[in-house]
Amino acid sequence: MAVPVWSVDPRTGKQRAGDGPVATEATPEQVDAAVRAAAAALPALADRAARARLLRGAAALLEDSADAIIAAADAETALGTPRLTGELARTAFQLRTFAEVVEEGAFLDVIIDHPDPQAVPIPRPDLRRYKIPLGVVAVYAASNFPLAFSVPGGDTASALAAGCPVVVKAHPDHPATSELCADVLRRAAVDAGLPADTVVLLHGFQAGVDLVRHPLVAAAGFTGSIPGGRALFDAAAARPRPIPFHGELGSLNPVVVTEAAAAERAEQIGTGLAGSFTLGNGQFCTKPGLVLAPAGAGGDQLVAALTGAARQAAAGVLLDSRMRENFLKGAAARVALPGVTAPVTPGAGEDADAEGAGQDVRAGYVVVDAADLTEQGASDLLLEECFGPLTVIVRYADAAALDAVLDRLPGNLTATAHLGAAEAGEDGGPAADLLRRLTALAGRVLVNGWPTGVAVTGAQHHGGPYPATTSTSTSVGATAIERWLRPVAYQDTPPALLPPELRDGNPLGLPRRVDGVRE
Repeated sequence: MAVPVWSVDPRTGKQRAGDGPVATEATPEQVDAAVRAAAAALPALADRAARARLLRGAAALLEDSADAIIAAADAETALGTPRLTGELARTAFQLRTFAEVVEEGAFLDVIIDHPDPQAVPIPRPDLRRYKIPLGVVAVYAASNFPLAFSVPGGDTASALAAGCPVVVKAHPDHPATSELCADVLRRAAVDAGLPADTVVLLHGFQAGVDLVRHPLVAAAGFTGSIPGGRALFDAAAARPRPIPFHGELGSLNPVVVTEAAAAERAEQIGTGLAGSFTLGNGQFCTKPGLVLAPAGAGGDQLVAALTGAARQAAAGVLLDSRMRENFLKGAAARVALPGVTAPVTPGAGEDADAEGAGQDVRAGYVVVDAADLTEQGASDLLLEECFGPLTVIVRYADAAALDAVLDRLPGNLTATAHLGAAEAGEDGGPAADLLRRLTALAGRVLVNGWPTGVAVTGAQHHGGPYPATTSTSTSVGATAIERWLRPVAYQDTPPALLPPELRDGNPLGLPRRVDGVRE
């Protein structure tokens, strides 16, 4: 019996009015058919020019369909038209960026070493190396970015750029948006001369489990919770033939404010923090969830500024009722911990639970002394991510107390240092030591900024030590393509049998390293 998939309005928690279910959950047979159809598209994707056309065409069609897609996404996520308009523009930019990556060709990492019979200690054969696509990639869409990290998002774009067909497991929070975006990608594939099944969409929890276990799936990308991501990661590793699982799971994104920084600009830091941790109702994976602020007057001023700004933050709707319930429970549990105070108490919006009222939550933060996080028996709850508009302020008395808290932190996507003017200008010293500590904790280290907002550039790294991610790769930026490739070397292969990318004369005009020299 087909299980219907409904679109739900998070503002009311009720199914959206319409013609009925958006789709049905995929059966095991349908998952198998989807993966096999995608696998059949793999040979056609060997044409790099067609891949570039697909990516650019998808960006253009996404923009052409913007009104319908943004309306559906807002109805399903309550993220608002301005935010979603920017997200669609970012998504189109990502697609076009990867088209440029495909055409430039450096991602193939071509290396040619000609034979050298006189090489020491042994003669060197002819060796030619480049990277090839892994095969079908399973993409698990994110809840908090219905475009940029979902069906047409960075995982899909980078996999297609690598030459891998994609099977996307839609997130249940935005099935209608997913259907619209999948249609865009499939139309773009056909327009580019590729099979429509270059991209296939599936719905349903069990379909996601079946997908990662399918023998023709060669790799997977995931953005979501630690429990969900870890379960899929374990399933990927438990297969008879384990596959790479690139999961982005959870992150506290710690911020360290030095005493000098607090003394110089406490109000600026406090108001900036409020804006960052409440952005998107605290539903960014880069939300600063743990802030270490110094004890003393500067830290007091910072907290006072944060209090004023946080109280002014508008209540907002979370992505779904389950996330709202988890946020309310998590906030209440943190507020109730020994030694914790809540100058601005996070929780349900005013009258939110009254009959006919909305599903708003209000932002807040809690404060704890560093000693309460580091003494024996201290609660680990404050060191766990709380999805939603809540952050934890840890007051530290000295460098030893700060180090003790940092010693307890897990891996993160980001880590931030707010430094004083003199500290930022030093070549070495305590500031350099702090950055070294933060570098060990995160994949992106910021100075005097806020981590919410991830630029799509070649130098970007959106990843970090576990549990931030399950691998060392990035899910944002040009190097995200590396996740879906593997190197292969040809030794003493006759020229006529070599791939064009590896032939002498460089017929494809690719960036290459030949006999140690970059061409």
